[in-house]
Amino acid sequence: MLLAHPVVLDDLMERYKALAVLRADQGSPESRQEYEDVAYSLCLATGTSDIDAALVAASHQLPGARPADDSLLSGNALATSGGRGGVDGV
Repeated sequence: MLLAHPVVLDDLMERYKALAVLRADQGSPESRQEYEDVAYSLCLATGTSDIDAALVAASHQLPGARPADDSLLSGNALATSGGRGGVDGV
């Protein structure tokens, strides 16, 4: 399987997190479409079929990833952690 470049993954993850914080999935048709496009691109880049798996896979592929850092899940995990990963918030 081909792996996406870490810069591409990082950009997609940052865009997804920003759109999730802004609740783009509940906004205008254009913002919902952008949210869905970024989620789809992240799934495609990681070879996964859902956004939670894509976020985990992407976080594991980035330089400096820790094995236990699966905190970047969609939904409430972003809102409650402020988008910061890891058990200790680092």
